[in-house]
Amino acid sequence: MARARYPLAALLLTWVVLPGSAASQSGEPVPYRDPRAAIADRVRDLLGRMTLEDKFWQLFMIPGDLDDPANDYSHGIFGLQIASAGEASGAAAHAKRINAIQRYFVERTRLGIPIIPFDEAVHGLVRDGATVFPQAIALAATWDTALMARVAGAIARETGSRGVRQVLSPVVNLASDVRWGRVEETYGEDPLLASLMGRAFIGAFEHAGIVTTPKHFVANVGEGGRDSYPIDYDQRFLEENLFPPFKAAITEAHARSLMTAYNSVDGVPATQNRALLTGKLRGDWGFQGFVISDAAATAGATVLHHTEASTATAARDALEAGLDVIFQSSYPQHRTYLEAFRAGLIPDSVIDAAVTRVLRTKFELGLFERPYVSPDSAAYWNGHSDHRALALEAAHASIVLLKNGRGLLPLRRTVKSIVVIGRDAVEARLGGYSGPGIGKVSILDGVRAQLGRSAAVRYAAGPGRGTPEYVPIPAGQLASVADGQHVRGLRGEYFDNPALEGEPRLVRTDPRVDFGWTLDSPGPDIPFDWFSVRWTGTVTVPPGGAHRIGVEGSDGYRLYFDGKLLIDNWKKRSSGSHLVALTLQPGKSYPLRLEYFESMGGTRVKLVWDAGVPNEWRSRIAAAVAAARRSEVALVVAGIEEGEFRDRAFLNLPGHQEELIAAIAATGRPVVVVLIGGSAITMTHWIDRVDAVIDAWYPGEEGGRAVADVLFGDADPAGRLPITFPIAEGQLPLSYNHKPTGRGDDYLDLTGQPLFPFGFGLSYTRFDYSDLRIEPAAMAVGDTAHVRVRVRNRGARAGNEVVQLYLRDRLASVARPVQELEGFAPVHLEPGEEREVAFALRPDQLRLLDREMRWVVEPGSFRVMVGSSSRDIRLAGELIVR
Repeated sequence: MARARYPLAALLLTWVVLPGSAASQSGEPVPYRDPRAAIADRVRDLLGRMTLEDKFWQLFMIPGDLDDPANDYSHGIFGLQIASAGEASGAAAHAKRINAIQRYFVERTRLGIPIIPFDEAVHGLVRDGATVFPQAIALAATWDTALMARVAGAIARETGSRGVRQVLSPVVNLASDVRWGRVEETYGEDPLLASLMGRAFIGAFEHAGIVTTPKHFVANVGEGGRDSYPIDYDQRFLEENLFPPFKAAITEAHARSLMTAYNSVDGVPATQNRALLTGKLRGDWGFQGFVISDAAATAGATVLHHTEASTATAARDALEAGLDVIFQSSYPQHRTYLEAFRAGLIPDSVIDAAVTRVLRTKFELGLFERPYVSPDSAAYWNGHSDHRALALEAAHASIVLLKNGRGLLPLRRTVKSIVVIGRDAVEARLGGYSGPGIGKVSILDGVRAQLGRSAAVRYAAGPGRGTPEYVPIPAGQLASVADGQHVRGLRGEYFDNPALEGEPRLVRTDPRVDFGWTLDSPGPDIPFDWFSVRWTGTVTVPPGGAHRIGVEGSDGYRLYFDGKLLIDNWKKRSSGSHLVALTLQPGKSYPLRLEYFESMGGTRVKLVWDAGVPNEWRSRIAAAVAAARRSEVALVVAGIEEGEFRDRAFLNLPGHQEELIAAIAATGRPVVVVLIGGSAITMTHWIDRVDAVIDAWYPGEEGGRAVADVLFGDADPAGRLPITFPIAEGQLPLSYNHKPTGRGDDYLDLTGQPLFPFGFGLSYTRFDYSDLRIEPAAMAVGDTAHVRVRVRNRGARAGNEVVQLYLRDRLASVARPVQELEGFAPVHLEPGEEREVAFALRPDQLRLLDREMRWVVEPGSFRVMVGSSSRDIRLAGELIVR
């Protein structure tokens, strides 16, 4: 058969079934097409019909479609991440697009192997028309696994109705350091909470016939809270902390896929770590599914970790270690990997084992019999009213009340005027890995809907989350000469040494100087860690003028301006910014020369100035203060910046939001601060000045309505913190379940205790705990104990509590955590209502790794603690194990 290259537009119009693609010459279905045959037999038959190229493409996945006719998909492919259909976006159009692409592979390729359409769905499918639920960390803050299962079920229904059959979710990594930019995608810092939330999510998807991909095995954050930093934890830490959520995902929730991390584990890249992928995953846990790399991570051993000489050998070692599917970001990247297969670098047995795992999953999913979906069903389920109502319910349950001084909240409905301040009050941000949402409700909209015409609701933007002080000089203001012609941009001369010596290896025109060559070289024959550059040309000042010019980035550099040496930083020490104040006349052109050298790698260099940069934050704060003085109550909505590869060194509110809060508080008006973000925030400079603080996380498309409901008492704040909030960054990493110290926890100048502990959250009512019973109080190793406690709402309002059970091994052969979460139960109680809450303590919850690294339950005494947070223990008792 000739290779088939068809643009998607043509495929949408015509279908031709290739003769012989589905049946043998006798007219009988070939064995792998027979749905009555055992899956193992079907896999074996299909595998025997495949060429090496066919097998390779079943182990390769990318985002993409069939629009580029230069891309040859005639051998099939594992799967594609298929985007919505542009202008014709929406669930039905997305389903039609997936059907069209699926039909090509089923009906136009030799073997007719369907693809697995995959996508992201951390808290909702990331496509137009899909419901966006609260971010993962917010769902964890509900401490409600039943609610999580319902949310996941709704996401799975929307996802599957479009034809998407694999999600690269959930993130079950622990949020071990809140500086990490991806805390928002996690279920918090605790192994049990993350395990149970992940299990609920995975179970709903796998039950719906959609493959889940818990990630990133085994950790995606290292020292300093930095994304993908190497980890060198000992086996005990891995077993006790990082492995449990993944083990639960595999052995209890039965996830059929798993994604590796970018970083290295004990010196070996996670993507080719045999101890993890073969020893732990397949050996100890019996994993039968397939393992995929993170995007473009397979070659990370070559360009990042420097443990491989080539991408080909990196692919070989990854597959031999236990990787199955290579995930890349574009079609052309397949060539190097395919050559590794063709060159015989990868044993046939390894290839066949990986392909078998992929094919088995495709047969299990029923893709050979039912490759298409109904666009009408996709249109019906996506954004369904029940799902949007569930998004509101989940948002209610996730909101954490951190402070309620003087009982300010809930706000009185008799309030006559309120000012809502902050960009986050109107932006309705949804967080990372989010679709656009459906009719997003902002907090301002929610407050206005609550109060209607009974009160004046004012809005002031405030200074925003960031106030840039300078920007890269744009190409339109830069000029140079190239080939005798005046061009935009600067002339760049690149040398293969750090001293600007000899003739340049590369000369080109750079539109502007705004580069970040962390891994890549500036150009051919230029070493990424041993080069220098000279940029020359002129800069023209815009009509608004400029007052400062300089350089941001890593050392070293020299800037010559108007014939003079303006900045001399010709040394390697650090990275930062250096701007010089100048009087630059609008419309005038000045000659400049910027010289830069690199001798280590990790280049960042920008030519910057302050032209066109607004500096209005003071006036915006003044306008907000004026609005607050004319209002009875001020609501400040403040947020943070974070995300993938956007880790935070500082945890305070960015920009000038803290100055805003202080200025509003100084008016004497009652102040409520609503925090928007997916991680911890330090509050030292302002928390004592405000009356109330609410953490709304990224509350989803119905978030504005949910926040307003909590503010005015239509909903009780039910959320509890799944992470620890530090007082200051110097306390990090800080988690509640640390092991005992050799002396003390405190610093010379600060306590070792958090600002808000793990499990913390207030209600609009109060709860009494009583009648703790541990039955039996003494038991044999291997038995199960039951812990019961009575909880009573002693307030005048209905409210929500999360009853939390912690355990401490009082005497063990190895150091044990000061406390460990071993159970939790969210309860809703009417005024005066009392309920018994029960927990089971099974042997696996009492075990430890002894000095010989064996899991055992040691006889002894366990402190059983029940309370409202990890610090607020209301009742305690003893369990004796004999």
